Amino acid sequence: MRTIRIHVELPLAVGQELGLPAQAGEHVARVLRMTAGAPITLFNGDGVDYPSVIVAVGKRDVSVRVEAAEPVGNESPLALTLAQGVARGEKMDLIVQKATELGVARIVPLITERSEVKLDASRAEKRLAHWQAVSASACEQSGRARLPEVLPAVPLEQWLRQLPQDGALRLALLPEGTRQANELSFTPAGGVLVVGPEGGLGQRDTAALGEAGFSGLRLGPRILRTETAGLAALAALQALHGDI
Repeated sequence: MRTIRIHVELPLAVGQELGLPAQAGEHVARVLRMTAGAPITLFNGDGVDYPSVIVAVGKRDVSVRVEAAEPVGNESPLALTLAQGVARGEKMDLIVQKATELGVARIVPLITERSEVKLDASRAEKRLAHWQAVSASACEQSGRARLPEVLPAVPLEQWLRQLPQDGALRLALLPEGTRQANELSFTPAGGVLVVGPEGGLGQRDTAALGEAGFSGLRLGPRILRTETAGLAALAALQALHGDI
């Protein structure tokens, strides 16, 4: 039987009774049509699953009781940050969703030289909340109990100025890159992977990345779409250096 996992932004403890937030409660009651007595698992991003039981269901209100606390150990030992040039519409949703499933630790939406998506302050705030919700939903599905950090969209050069000097391997996915995934070596700080938007990274972008110590990573002889490129690279890096 499939375990229903629900993310809640609330502190959780064994024996606690609580009402699910409105959106989660409506999903459980109206979409999943769950009833009192049904098992459900809650998580809040602290690395623990909280097996629970539904104690009451209204039209939109659902109350649950936390029965246990079970640490989850499925995070990758390789801490990867995906710095993704913002892609249009559902492409970006797909990237956020699948990167979360692949175990990424952090997602940074980048505004680059060839970015086609324009975000004013109001729209940027709404998109960030949307991407964070997409990531949380992917954690529900994939069994992760820690949410990756999804940061606000930022111009590439501004982001580069803020990058910590923590020893993380700096990589940019480039068709002309010379480094191969199987030849890389990571420190405990992990790695940062930059992927361009639909039009790829421009000359100004690649120059700024080079000055910031990024090396070009090449996956193969074919040009990949932005919604394929980063995910393929993450999967390769996890298989070779992380989830092994």
